[in-house]
Amino acid sequence: MSQSISAGSKVSAGNTAPTVAIVGGCGHVGLPLGIALANNGCRVTLIDISAERVALVASGKMPFFEDQADVLLPAVLADERLRATTSLDAVKDCRTVIVTIGTPVDEFMDPSIYAFDRALDDIMGRMAAGSLLIVRSTVFPGVTERLARRVADRGLKIEVAYCPERIIQGYGIEELRVLPQIIGGTTPTAAEQAAAIFQMLGAKTLELSPIEAELGKLFANAFRYISFSIANQFYEIAERFGADFHRIHATVTKDYPRMTGFARAGLAAGPCLLKDTMQLGAFNHNDFVLGQAAMMVNEGLPSVLVQKAKQTHDLRNMTAAVLGMAFKGDSDDARDSLSYKLRKLLTIECKRVVCTDPLIEDPAFVSLETALAEADIVFLGACHSRYRDLKIDKPVIDVFNFLSQSRREVTYSKPAKG
Repeated sequence: MSQSISAGSKVSAGNTAPTVAIVGGCGHVGLPLGIALANNGCRVTLIDISAERVALVASGKMPFFEDQADVLLPAVLADERLRATTSLDAVKDCRTVIVTIGTPVDEFMDPSIYAFDRALDDIMGRMAAGSLLIVRSTVFPGVTERLARRVADRGLKIEVAYCPERIIQGYGIEELRVLPQIIGGTTPTAAEQAAAIFQMLGAKTLELSPIEAELGKLFANAFRYISFSIANQFYEIAERFGADFHRIHATVTKDYPRMTGFARAGLAAGPCLLKDTMQLGAFNHNDFVLGQAAMMVNEGLPSVLVQKAKQTHDLRNMTAAVLGMAFKGDSDDARDSLSYKLRKLLTIECKRVVCTDPLIEDPAFVSLETALAEADIVFLGACHSRYRDLKIDKPVIDVFNFLSQSRREVTYSKPAKG
């Protein structure tokens, strides 16, 4: 981090507001947190290795979609409550340092502890005595306690806590306020100080031991991932027997509280769910049968959709269009999106494949109008709102049952009088 770009760096003399540095501060986790803290009285320094993102944030513009941020970011910059920089030395001036860097994993989807150590060594070596280090990234269970031991071995006077991020991407600023925040302090002082930071947002705080907090985050993401795999496996079974999964789902969940947790079928992807499920398996000595089975089901769904299309269409002479390349609807994030795996499979099977997405800029993509005009068959990859009421006069493969022409209507008869 040699180059330094800053904005809003002037701080009023005598300002006693809490000072917070966020490492990875211009990313999907760090930036909403930084804006929310600055909006609630903290002086926040965002630290990021991307000079491009730092410059964009410093100009008051968001590098990705985040609800409320287009208004709040310029406001906290103007009030000099927030600045952005590429210089890691900025942590020296902050009493609290929050780490939100992406969890490094190796080629086997196992956590890369050494990469994490190197990153944290650079941070800790610059922190002032008496400061607080909060790890917000998803980590391998035991890493926080290990980090506290390494702090002690180096003679550093730093408190350490683990406070996992649990927000939904795109709506983090609001969820930071309403969702309880889990606090895993390695000492009572660390827990108290970390809780005070998140309580500034108006959030309730819940205390666990560090390893319980680490496992809690992995359990939450693995639970969602497995839940999606159950729905996707049921979808495959229904398809195999010529039944309509979506009608079944609508019927068995109708006014039946014990089925409210039954997820809908769809492409389950993104930068966290699969990775964290595999991390949990690695922690448990690769003995996580449910998680590994979920991975096979969810990662195999694009192939299921292509095979479904092949049953009724000769794809070899057809142009296929994929609508939506983000990993989920109304998001501009394409990280780990299964739409790209779907595109790869279709490229093998089809004469031609065209892709479109209203929120992702890619020179290889075409407009929605072009995609629909040139396609012989259409696959829905992400449930963007603008797609919902499209009128498509081509065969459609919509595993989500999202498009208006795909949605199955279920009628319910009233009980007979007698």
